[in-house]
Amino acid sequence: MKKVYTTTAFKCCLVIAGLLFNLKALAQTVTVSGAITDAKGNAVPFASIYIRSTTRGTSANSEGKYTLQLAPGSYEILFKAIGYKQESRRVDAKTDQVVNVAMQAEAYQLQAVNIGGEDPAYGIIRKAIKKRPYYLKQVTGYSCEVYIKGLQKLLAAPKKFMGRDFQEAARQMGLDSNRTGIIYLSESQSKYTFEQPDNVHEEMISSKVSGSNRAFSFNRASDIKLDFYENIINWPEISARPFISPIANNAMLYYRYELMGTTVENGETINKIKVTPRRDYDAAFTGYIYILEDSWRIYGSDLYVTKKANLNFIDTLKFSQQFLPVSKDVWMPSSIRFDFTGGIFGFKFGGYFIAIYKNYDINPTVDHKLFNEVIRISKGVNKRDSAYWASERPIPLTKEETTDYKKKEVLAAKRESKPYLDSLDKRNNRFKFGQWLLGSGYNHRNRYDKEYIHFSSALSALNFNTVEGFVLDYDATYTKQIDSLNNKYLTLRGKVRYGFASEKVHGSVSGNIPMNMWNLGFNAGSDVLDINNQVPFGKSDNMEYSLFSRWNYEKFYDKQFAQVTFGGRVTGGWLASIGAEASNRQWLNNTSNYSFFYQDTRQYTSNNPFDPYHNTALFPNSKAFKLQLTTSYDFSNRYATYPNGRYYFRSKYPRVTVGYTKGIKGLFGSDVDYDLLSANITKSDMQLGVYGYTSFYAGAGKFLNTNSIFYTDYKQFNGNSLQQYTPAANKFLLLDPYKFSTADEYFEGHLEHDFSGFILNKLPLIRKLKLHEIADFNYLATPALKSYSELGLGAEWFGIRAMYGWSWDNAGHQTQGFRFGVNLGGR
Repeated sequence: MKKVYTTTAFKCCLVIAGLLFNLKALAQTVTVSGAITDAKGNAVPFASIYIRSTTRGTSANSEGKYTLQLAPGSYEILFKAIGYKQESRRVDAKTDQVVNVAMQAEAYQLQAVNIGGEDPAYGIIRKAIKKRPYYLKQVTGYSCEVYIKGLQKLLAAPKKFMGRDFQEAARQMGLDSNRTGIIYLSESQSKYTFEQPDNVHEEMISSKVSGSNRAFSFNRASDIKLDFYENIINWPEISARPFISPIANNAMLYYRYELMGTTVENGETINKIKVTPRRDYDAAFTGYIYILEDSWRIYGSDLYVTKKANLNFIDTLKFSQQFLPVSKDVWMPSSIRFDFTGGIFGFKFGGYFIAIYKNYDINPTVDHKLFNEVIRISKGVNKRDSAYWASERPIPLTKEETTDYKKKEVLAAKRESKPYLDSLDKRNNRFKFGQWLLGSGYNHRNRYDKEYIHFSSALSALNFNTVEGFVLDYDATYTKQIDSLNNKYLTLRGKVRYGFASEKVHGSVSGNIPMNMWNLGFNAGSDVLDINNQVPFGKSDNMEYSLFSRWNYEKFYDKQFAQVTFGGRVTGGWLASIGAEASNRQWLNNTSNYSFFYQDTRQYTSNNPFDPYHNTALFPNSKAFKLQLTTSYDFSNRYATYPNGRYYFRSKYPRVTVGYTKGIKGLFGSDVDYDLLSANITKSDMQLGVYGYTSFYAGAGKFLNTNSIFYTDYKQFNGNSLQQYTPAANKFLLLDPYKFSTADEYFEGHLEHDFSGFILNKLPLIRKLKLHEIADFNYLATPALKSYSELGLGAEWFGIRAMYGWSWDNAGHQTQGFRFGVNLGGR
């Protein structure tokens, strides 16, 4: 029996020893490193390095240096760079070793062509265009690992900006004495999964941001995706117009092509084709695209666009992309690099983003529910130490990048400490009378405890209307983060209002209290409000017209109220809320006849829009108790998961909203008794390719019961009677904001199209203004109004909009006029 135990123990020791040996072998890695240069010894930046017949590899850095981690064994390593012949090195990876590579310029052979005939490039491109839809949909899905590195540098900066000394800000950012240096350096590793047509899931594995120990990288694999098999490439942050792919269905209308030659690599014939925009101002690329013979797929691209294509803030944007075979018939991107330079207001910047792809899995089996979560960034992914990054980082750091990480790590620790935050708050919390009086007000912050108090400026609190005279409408807001895990904030706001002519004081207290995934809101007090609950006028618009032109367009009433709302996200794209309000509504008459000008030649109208020259009440004083239910759904459940909570993405589908309002008579002395059922559907910025973006809003409703109802309970519309206006989805250009409110059924429709420069960009000189052509159509139907329509045409320049509108109704009334405004949601 003892012998049996001894034998068994001996076998167990052998098994354990074997496991330890295997684990040691698995843990052992060999580092192959070196420098990649051209024939003259100059660095070849961002060359690709891959193990033959695999998708495992790396990239050189901007100095041509690379490192590649390998398990012990024998490998054939390929070195590739656009414009150079592929190099191959056999490596017996037993110990760390240096492999330097000198790459030779690729020699492309150009076959003789008929003089005056069509360039052979056109025939190649036509075949590539024909195959484009196939390669676009060839792979139904894939997953891969992605490493992304981003670097942005400030190349020049003014000493002062908007009257403030920028030197101190530059010092805090870790820049040099000339205010230049790295302003953003970040690396990330992700597992990326894609499914046709546009489902993505990305899980960030690690993240490192220079200068912050708490931040997460902005790098996203979905943001850096570049697919020329799509007809258009859309980057709204860079250009209002989408870019046309060199092999788009209509590419021949935008490009000229020239075959520069062919070469053979790994048995594949590669055609190098020069692409040039037919017109400088077109949103098209310049450079070279490489097409494989016979299969007519993209082998690589080296393209760029310039500010001639009306880029926003960018002077030049370069793209470099390489593909590699992951199976016999499937090629996927191995690397994508963006290089950019630009400037604005005296600041000049430049940098790059590079993505390295490896370990592709084509058509994996994936639970479709995975794609509801577009991106996941878990707690701790930004806590990887330097040893981890030294072993995992595929692209070596340059000396400048290494220095930046070390220098800003010290700055980050300092900036995140309580003494530093307290000293920063002490300096910034100093009361500045001029800023409080005329500027943004006064802010008191406690960054460490995440508490913020804002007092509005005195100038912003000053107003005027004929009901109250000059008005002081002052408010203060307190905000505190009470849940850092889910990024939830408690908000409290106090407001006081005094009319100097009416001699009346109003005040209110409101707030928002997070309750898990829901929010409890409240508002109680008294106020002077617009009789149109759509608030069709800007805060200072009526004051300016009243004081300077003696036209008092806005009409008011006095409201004492107490309201509470409870709402939040039920699930996915489904939102719901319930609210209750008790109020006392009182009619107001004018108390002031003051204006700067026209006192002898113009007369103010009364506060009643239906009887402008007599002080008659539009409605009697009344009390109301209302219940309101609202629910909406946007047909999308896509969200991002961050360490501080879940955030839902804007849906690509329209949002449908249904509301029900019930006025209950007798409760708390309420005088109202009515029921309103309403619904609307809306969607903004629907892309129509090179033709721009379309937005629409359609709403309808019906009062099911109007036993007791007052004007302020009517369905109001977002009309406009001023030359200036604020564009909105449901905004009318010329509709009177008061006269067409209804207590019956209604339908309104709004359609707006932004051509994004499609027309004006073709006109010399004018194209430099980067104007957006706007077409706007609005419609309203009620039993009293019958049919009302508007057409507006105009242009927008960086959010500043000018429109000319025409309107007509069933009775034959027509109006027209200019409208100017600021599009707060503009591109």
